[in-house]
Amino acid sequence: MKPREFNWLKLKENFGIIAETMAIEIEAKLKVDSHKQVIKRLKKLGAEFLSEHIQKDQYFDDVRQTLTKTDRGIRLRRQKSGNEEKIFLTYKGAREKDRFKKRQEIEMEITDGDSVEKLLFAMGYEKAIVFEKKRRVYRLGGCEVALDELPLLGSFVEIEGPDGEKIADVQKNLGLSDLPSIKESYAGLMAAKLKAGRSQQ
Repeated sequence: MKPREFNWLKLKENFGIIAETMAIEIEAKLKVDSHKQVIKRLKKLGAEFLSEHIQKDQYFDDVRQTLTKTDRGIRLRRQKSGNEEKIFLTYKGAREKDRFKKRQEIEMEITDGDSVEKLLFAMGYEKAIVFEKKRRVYRLGGCEVALDELPLLGSFVEIEGPDGEKIADVQKNLGLSDLPSIKESYAGLMAAKLKAGRSQQ
């Protein structure tokens, strides 16, 4: 079945959209051995702790991998913070040329994740990859700093901000300037890791 483009207005009318944002996402993704020193630095710099979550991310694509091949993505995220759960449907556009990872992002907070999942299946999409990560979020220098722990992949720091200059400043202040910014998404990194594991079996 050939997947159809999303009718976002239809989603908004029928699937309990709580909030909707459309923005250009700019972030630096950095691989670290541990978060221990990063947390010490955040505290020393007076960063504001915002939240801690467990995020279960489901990425969807069609059988031809149309989204993956065009550097786009559709993600359904179930985010738990204690006893509270929030659900987000997100579209990520193709990466733009930039020092950091930069792309269009449309995100909706929804109330009925199961119905949206059924809609995705009905439109010809299937689950491409599913994984969980632990995320702690701080605010520093006009940016959000996320400390992520992922199975198989390890520890990462994501610095998201309004522009590359602020992101670079925060990266420098955290003592991470020597680390390269990874342009690949977690979904792409996880898929590559799983593929490499299968080839070694």
